[in-house]
Amino acid sequence: MFTIRLAAPEDTEAIFSLIQALAAFEKLEQQVTGSPAQLHEHLFGNPPYAEVFVAEQQQTIVGYALFFSTYSSFRTQPGLYLEDVFVHRDYRRQGIGTALIAQVAQQVEQRGYGRLEWSVLDWNHRAISFYQQLGATVLPDWRICRVSDRPLKKLAQQVVKSQN
Repeated sequence: MFTIRLAAPEDTEAIFSLIQALAAFEKLEQQVTGSPAQLHEHLFGNPPYAEVFVAEQQQTIVGYALFFSTYSSFRTQPGLYLEDVFVHRDYRRQGIGTALIAQVAQQVEQRGYGRLEWSVLDWNHRAISFYQQLGATVLPDWRICRVSDRPLKKLAQQVVKSQN
């Protein structure tokens, strides 16, 4: 048995630990540069930047779904973006991942939003199959673009220079 609930401030350390486990699974540990304190501020500060549902089994947090609002200009509707969904290896194949995603989908419906979106690594065939079984369409023509760190600073400076 497990329960799904909104995260509380005291869950921050457990959520951050699962974020680190997700990064290790994806072989991206070096990209985890944040801290539990930053996560706490971003989840529970004013304003909160993201929300989290946690899966709990026997008073242990074993999974989470972190999401935030987006907007579609084509649909002229808000949506939710599922940044992470992760279940600890020892607790998989119990319906926890499905329950976490379903809980986020329920938020989309309750808020009157238009869609739920997320990304999946192209090599994670088990996840792709799982998502397709849930009814997700994996968009083949779209690629994620990301600018961060030094390139982000350089890009931001170019905008400032062009305005002078």
